[in-house]
Amino acid sequence: MVKNLLFLLSARQSSILSGALVIMATVMASKFLGLVRDRLLAHTFSPDQTAVFLAAFRIPDLIFQLLIFGAVSVAFIPIFTDYLHKKGEEESFRFAADVFNLVLGGFILISILVFIVADPLTNLVVPGFSAEQKQLTAVLTRVILGGQVLLVVGSFFAGVCQSYQRFVIPALAAVFYNVGIILGIIFLTPYIGLFGPAFGVIIGAALHALIQVPLVASLGFKHRFSLNLNSEGIKEISGLISIRTVGVAVEQINETVGIILASLISVSSVTYLTFAQHLQTVPIGLFGATLAQAALPVLSQEQAKGENEAFKTTLLTTMHQVMFLSLPSAAILIVLRIPAVRLVFGASQFDWPATVLTGQTVAYLAVGLAAQAVALLLVRGFYALKDTRTPVVVSILTVALNIILSVFFIQILRLDVWGLGLSYAIVSNLSVILLLYFLHKKLGGFDIASLFIPAGKMILAAVAAAITLYLLMKGLDIAFDTRKTVNLILLTGIASIFGLSVYILLVWLLRVKELETFGNLIKRVYNAQFNVKSQEILEETGPI
Repeated sequence: MVKNLLFLLSARQSSILSGALVIMATVMASKFLGLVRDRLLAHTFSPDQTAVFLAAFRIPDLIFQLLIFGAVSVAFIPIFTDYLHKKGEEESFRFAADVFNLVLGGFILISILVFIVADPLTNLVVPGFSAEQKQLTAVLTRVILGGQVLLVVGSFFAGVCQSYQRFVIPALAAVFYNVGIILGIIFLTPYIGLFGPAFGVIIGAALHALIQVPLVASLGFKHRFSLNLNSEGIKEISGLISIRTVGVAVEQINETVGIILASLISVSSVTYLTFAQHLQTVPIGLFGATLAQAALPVLSQEQAKGENEAFKTTLLTTMHQVMFLSLPSAAILIVLRIPAVRLVFGASQFDWPATVLTGQTVAYLAVGLAAQAVALLLVRGFYALKDTRTPVVVSILTVALNIILSVFFIQILRLDVWGLGLSYAIVSNLSVILLLYFLHKKLGGFDIASLFIPAGKMILAAVAAAITLYLLMKGLDIAFDTRKTVNLILLTGIASIFGLSVYILLVWLLRVKELETFGNLIKRVYNAQFNVKSQEILEETGPI
């Protein structure tokens, strides 16, 4: 039994949907634990105290995203996959070791610098905090940096595993990362307060790396203390990283401006904004990130083989699958924003005004939820084409607009924290339009009908489902006493099932092919046939 379990965990997922399915199961566990983590924070600390802990993540996460996201997600996987296809494992692992040494060494050096200047950096990030809150944020930032160093190691291991289309273990690693933080909140907080979850980050990051060691070793990777800066792979990855780093920097500036503006509204607004983002990113992580992550190796292989039409088919098919899952999620989250926030974050220290403001922010963010999920895939389409310049240009344009709108909404119109959600939703939808346009030009043109007709049908079904769900909620709210948690769970569950049923009925009436695709996949899962091929799925669903 143990042997079978190990085989399942390390098995190769040979299609996008089968790969996404196993990622989705583990990501669901990770997201659930992430919400448990937030619920524990809301229960244990006041919104102001929670804001200090959340703000302490900003600088460590910024440098992590700049160095690691660009190196692993953007450049390493496509180039490492290309190496495996053309040069064999020995040369590929030599290249991987060079990348690991370069990235980890660079991250440690920058972390030391940030450790030294954490105080003035904190003053820039949270100008609305008191002097005492700023000082505590800076100290927590230094602690969290230690965890981020370990997370670099785990993220590199995940890149190796995903290049071999092994998705289960890397996804489980994220689960253990949240487990570490939860353990810190439960067991360390009674003794060291806010330092409990901060040291929990270090525990979680260590677990994140350690759980992947056996699989990485079984794939044949052995670390070498070498660094050949003149190798072809390092030069290629350096070129991709240098371009993408600009884009990541712009996106991180965008996130930082959001925290700055939220802190100027009130200290608690940092908590409301962050919690709202965490809640609305659950479906993005489940449906957008998983399908995009599973699609990248397939798209990279098709690009390496020069299969342009197969590349376009894979991209469009996966895009519609992302929309099929994310659109009803957005509709439900918009309508059920208050019950969702109450169920996830409702605690003695998270009162009704906090619930309302967080719920309003969730609703506005959810208007751009599907666009954010689709953008994750489209950007990876550019990565597979080894074009990081175009997504960067789009990112610069949309982030600049988002900053302008955010400042206008918060500083000029004096809107509350939900104004940041509104701004982000506007630019998220614009970003998808621009990415699709440039991909259309780069790939020699999509079939317009195949691109827009399925998308239009799903949007229509999601809007209709949201309207009927809203009308149902008005009736159920009278029948249920939602002051009781059991009734609130029943209300949310009944309404969500009803909304999904309406959506499924409408996409069936509109003959949306993705319904058949996922129906067939569910049948295959039921029959324990995970290793299906992408072409088989396309043949069963027919042309879009």
